[in-house]
Amino acid sequence: MKRNLKLLLLCSMIIADTHTHLYAEEFDNDRESLISKAIEDGVGYFYLPNVDSESISPMLNLQEKFPDNCFAMMGLHPCSVKENYLRELAIVEGELARGSYYGVGEIGLDFYWDKTFIKEQEDAFVKQISWAVELNLPVSIHSRQATARAIELIEQSKLPVRGVFHCFSGTAEEASKVISLGMYLGIGGVVTYKNSGLDAIVSHAGLDHIVLETDAPYLPPVPHRGKRNIPEYLLVIAQKIALINNCSLNKVAAITTANAQRIFGK
Repeated sequence: MKRNLKLLLLCSMIIADTHTHLYAEEFDNDRESLISKAIEDGVGYFYLPNVDSESISPMLNLQEKFPDNCFAMMGLHPCSVKENYLRELAIVEGELARGSYYGVGEIGLDFYWDKTFIKEQEDAFVKQISWAVELNLPVSIHSRQATARAIELIEQSKLPVRGVFHCFSGTAEEASKVISLGMYLGIGGVVTYKNSGLDAIVSHAGLDHIVLETDAPYLPPVPHRGKRNIPEYLLVIAQKIALINNCSLNKVAAITTANAQRIFGK
């Protein structure tokens, strides 16, 4: 019996993937079949973070094909913040004005790949969290090697920001700060990596403060590292969370999906 079938037999609840790039070109050859298979296996809700102006059309096309399962967000990814970021932000602002998005994301800071545009990243981040608050929308925050600074900017803004620190990779202290802000930790495949340290953070945070995500096609869980991440692997992540918390897969599914619905309103 395949591992995913074993997990399916253990889980009768629908699970939400709060961060997945299923519209990306990596899925052009089998996107619909992968989504249909995941829905059959119990992964029924997919929240789609935008990257930049080029990803808007494929993202919205996917939402149109799966309106009961795929929910689009709008934002400018920090790695797409370049010389033309103000023009990109104008597009984001215009899209948000349409009122048809479930969150503002993927936004944030990335001090890992390139520090050329740190000032611009911070400006874009603050602008977008302010739009989210104005529109009463949650945010999906990318904060690679920048969690402390992202928290600091939110605190300095004094805005009632709500949402998720996607792919949380900060310290236990930073996790506590995120939770104290009323936000959630997005936990994905990295929790299955041997030396990630996320298991201790997840155990301390508890199910009430986390949501699940794949970040597909990136960051697949063990034993699929080095491969393309796909929707059904969310079950592997959920099982790891269940082991950490010494509880059933159904409990993980029920609580984390309820958290997602509380955040995104869908």
